[in-house]
Amino acid sequence: MSHVYRIAVLAGDGIGPEVIDAAIAVLDKAAVQQAIELEYVYYDAGADYYRRTGQSIAPESMQNLGDADAVLLGAMGLPDIRYPDGTEIAPQIEIREHYGLFASLRPCKLMAGVPTRIKAEKIDMLVIRETTEGLFAGRHDKLEPSDEAVSDRLTISRKTSEKLFELAFAQARLRREKHGTPGHVTLLDKANVLRSNAFLRKVFDEVALRHPDIETSRLYIDAGSMMFVTNPERYDVVVTENVFGDITSEIGAGIVGGLGVAPSADVSERHGVFQPSHGTAPDIAGQGVANPVAMVLSAAMMLDWLAERNDDERCVRAAGRIRQATEQVLLDGVLARDLGGQATTADVTQAMISALENAHG
Repeated sequence: MSHVYRIAVLAGDGIGPEVIDAAIAVLDKAAVQQAIELEYVYYDAGADYYRRTGQSIAPESMQNLGDADAVLLGAMGLPDIRYPDGTEIAPQIEIREHYGLFASLRPCKLMAGVPTRIKAEKIDMLVIRETTEGLFAGRHDKLEPSDEAVSDRLTISRKTSEKLFELAFAQARLRREKHGTPGHVTLLDKANVLRSNAFLRKVFDEVALRHPDIETSRLYIDAGSMMFVTNPERYDVVVTENVFGDITSEIGAGIVGGLGVAPSADVSERHGVFQPSHGTAPDIAGQGVANPVAMVLSAAMMLDWLAERNDDERCVRAAGRIRQATEQVLLDGVLARDLGGQATTADVTQAMISALENAHG
């Protein structure tokens, strides 16, 4: 195959550029081994860009992202740089809205060598968070200034929910075929109180009927969140609305070692943005101690995405090798500070590259 994959890169703020550089170094090694051609095009965006220009991302940059085969995003936002309404600069959310990236895929897998406070033999789940509706639906609603009360709108639509649930069932089937997971989807909602969530469950039940080969459960978000900690083995694919997914995916990350090992992908039917679940960590930016694992695993997710869209087995092999190399490095005890080790960003990156070289040989 002669196709050159065009990858848009948004390094962002804080530790974003550091973990992006690490991920691209590992990605390039895996790509060369499989004769995959990658072309990177860099765009500036984020809080520091807003400080300099007054906009979070240039309109032409936003438009150009749609021409790329995929987007790699480091991390964006800084706590001391905010919009006039007090919210943080978050072009990643604007990208979701612009391109209709309705689902965030957030794998949470406990890897050997990674410390956890949870007593569990095996944790391997995928949390799927809806990203454009729920309590984010009213982000641009007109706000009347008030010191007495402020409301946010929660909206659930059939159109988006059906796409979200079809994706969840497809992911459960794919995981079962490729990784031997159970093939099970759990819906988390608050259908006993919120009318919007009762509607969400109704749509879920309708979609579930179209997938009789996939088992399902429905849990209220409060009990379901508790089970992330008390019985995480029960989960395979978890799907839920925007804010519930934001919270539960971070609980999932916490039980498998933290955000430093938690990758993610924001996707639609046509576009994909791949980024770590962690933030910009300005307190350690520039020190060379950021954990690049989440960003590297996000790059592996990108390769899986490219493989599926282009029927490219080379990308499947490269993604698999990156995951194997990552797990080997962690098992060998090359751990960044957030995992209790002393390895620098460069140490972890080089260890992954060495593991890829050894596996290739």
